[in-house]
Amino acid sequence: MQTNEDGTTTIGVGLISVGWMGQLHSRAYTNLRYAYPDLKIRPRLVHAADPASARAEEAVEVLGYERASADYRDVLNDPEVDVVSICAPNFLHAEIGVAAARAGKHFWIEKPVGRGEHETREVAEAAAEAGVVSSIGFNYRHAPAVEYLRELVAEGRLGRITNVRGQMFADYSADPRGALSWRFVRGLAGNGVLGDLMGHLVDLVQYALGPIREVSALTSTVYVERPELPMGTGTHFAVIEDGEMKPVENEDYAAMLVRLSDDASASGAVGTLEASRVAVGPRASYGIEVYGTEGSAHWDFERMNELHLSGGLGAENQGYTRIMARPGMGDFGRFQPGAGTAMGYDDLKVIEAKKFLQAVLGREALNSNIQDALSAAQVVTAAERSAESRGWEQSSPVAGTTASTRV
Repeated sequence: MQTNEDGTTTIGVGLISVGWMGQLHSRAYTNLRYAYPDLKIRPRLVHAADPASARAEEAVEVLGYERASADYRDVLNDPEVDVVSICAPNFLHAEIGVAAARAGKHFWIEKPVGRGEHETREVAEAAAEAGVVSSIGFNYRHAPAVEYLRELVAEGRLGRITNVRGQMFADYSADPRGALSWRFVRGLAGNGVLGDLMGHLVDLVQYALGPIREVSALTSTVYVERPELPMGTGTHFAVIEDGEMKPVENEDYAAMLVRLSDDASASGAVGTLEASRVAVGPRASYGIEVYGTEGSAHWDFERMNELHLSGGLGAENQGYTRIMARPGMGDFGRFQPGAGTAMGYDDLKVIEAKKFLQAVLGREALNSNIQDALSAAQVVTAAERSAESRGWEQSSPVAGTTASTRV
């Protein structure tokens, strides 16, 4: 890192895996200067790694990295790289996360950080030992409407929170001809929709309300076979005609009953959480409904720039009012001048990059961190145990999460 006379700090960026998410991280770093010019942070795209030569070339020719390699270790060993984005498939996250920490590189890693609690804990321990800053790809928490919902809860404007209902319903695998990518293989992905979508939902609930302490879960696999997709080709949205059928090894659907911690903002609250990757109808219906003694609110990613807020008891209009995201809600004003002009998914990643790099520079630490990932992984792993035992399972408190720091 280098700080110029005008106070601008240049941070060398490395990227591991140049797929869709790697491209998104790269755009987020590039767009940071436009959304947050006052921060005087200038990411410099230094070194990218991908074993696919075409993607490595794309990193240089399209994304703007100065150089590219086939081996991720070359990025970690590059002295000009200060921070690294880890966007590889799930089964490589823990290996690369531990390696990044041991190399002394601050890292921004996509979720799930590991295939369950055990691998996530390994990364957390490595990061703590190395003293590096971590940030996790829990992008939905950065939506301005979600930030506003979190404020409403923390300020008690919904009263005592009684229950929460959350869902993450996607259709990316609703077609039975949908490709059997690594996401459906237990040895590569670990669990299925629990890690892929439920982990996001757990983080969203814990960020807005507080830690989940107990779960009772069930899971199901809707399509037990799918046509195989060769590793490194296509995406998990691919549809294959007349392919060789192979077994699906993890779950398509998961549901949980949850109890929140007694020391949370929603002390004593209960709830239901569901996730599906085979829903027909919802495209990306990711959201939560929060109910309190004096009001309620609900948010859905498919209408990301809206929050529906009840008028509360005794109000003349006691039903829901649609509130549109506006300047003053989260970081909305950094992207759009007024309500009605929508932010998008990519903007949430710019916010994520900003929070990550602020923490790296020792400024305000508003980023999701490896402790948040560990907390979500513990809940998901408890859900797996519960689905097998058909009983309630505990999730231990995790210190240092942003769920433990209220607004």
